[in-house]
Amino acid sequence: MELKGKKVGVALTGSFCTFDKIFVELKKLVEAGADVYTIFSNASQQISSRFGTPEEFIKKAEEITGRKPIFTIEDAEPIGPQAYLDILVIFPCTGNTIAKLANGITDTPVLMGAKAHLRNNKPLVISISTNDALGMNMKNIGLLMNAKNIYFVPFGQDNPIKKSNSLIAHTDKLIPALELALEGQQYQPILEAF
Repeated sequence: MELKGKKVGVALTGSFCTFDKIFVELKKLVEAGADVYTIFSNASQQISSRFGTPEEFIKKAEEITGRKPIFTIEDAEPIGPQAYLDILVIFPCTGNTIAKLANGITDTPVLMGAKAHLRNNKPLVISISTNDALGMNMKNIGLLMNAKNIYFVPFGQDNPIKKSNSLIAHTDKLIPALELALEGQQYQPILEAF
């Protein structure tokens, strides 16, 4: 299913090393004709890192999408009753967010957006970026893989020698993963080597 005319939510969490790739794909979504809404987690709107400042990231998101991001739990909650998104992707999705999502915790704008969106039986896509995916978070990933209406951008080990538990999504597969999720299908193969 094409993304043209679809309302796509993009929820950013604190895996700042992936933000350059995120903004490339955000531009591609807009170029594909998607109507894009961004949601910033608490970490992504408060923490400065060697990869940039929250102000820079927020400005980029506004410039690309043409709209102000969602910053609060209160502003993310209406995603449910208003049902205005066709699909939502958590991009990047940290281990912290994965663990909370798998255990029903909604203490950030991103998690509230995900919970609100899922109540409408619409697809939620996860774009993993975590150093503990094959460690303590593997059980949470397994829970989400078996959950209704949750799909994954294909992922793999980005550095199996130095970071043996780390997994990261193939961000260049975002658009086809979203298109298939809108049809109720998981992009395959879900595991791809880098």
